[in-house]
Amino acid sequence: MTELTLIRHGQANSGARTEEDYDRLSPLGRQQAEWLGEHLRACGGFDRVISGTMRRQRETAEMLNLDARPHHLDERLNELDYFALSHALQDSHGIAFPSGPEEFAAHVPQVLDLWRNGQAGPGHESYDSFRNRVFGALEDTGKVGPGAVVVTSTGVIATLCALALGLEAVMKARMFLKVMNTSVHRFAFHDGVLHLNQFGATPHLDLPDRHTARTHY
Repeated sequence: MTELTLIRHGQANSGARTEEDYDRLSPLGRQQAEWLGEHLRACGGFDRVISGTMRRQRETAEMLNLDARPHHLDERLNELDYFALSHALQDSHGIAFPSGPEEFAAHVPQVLDLWRNGQAGPGHESYDSFRNRVFGALEDTGKVGPGAVVVTSTGVIATLCALALGLEAVMKARMFLKVMNTSVHRFAFHDGVLHLNQFGATPHLDLPDRHTARTHY
């Protein structure tokens, strides 16, 4: 069995309304990544770091400070284009972009449902293409062997969880909203089958004085 460790990037610019503006770590996001790096170095057992090519993913991987391990980039680990999909939903259904956490929680299932049902238009990556590329990225990482730290995003992690657990679309959307920044997830391949071994651990944020650093957005 080959186990792989996936990490969601640190807190980004949560008030953004475009992908370009969102795609950078906040000061708290950088601190989250530093704390997680301390935890990973203490645990040991990691021989390489892989991240998507998005800025927030690369910055998180760098802030882990696992300098002795090579840092590889794999664009297949990049996040779904939530902002573009949101604009498609607004154009086709008149649903405005959310202005706060509660509206965002209601908005995510609508966006994912639109996308999964092929209603986002021809200019967007299809749901099936996204699912296949993220599974392929993890599968190829597993072929190299265990010991990888994989830095990615919530949509990738939620999709892999759904594949491992056979979740329906509604439950996948709920899981999407529960992936905390710099949370740790462990997946394993056994005889070609994907298994979820751990979801949403935040050992580096469990100290009492770090509880306020637990963020989702």
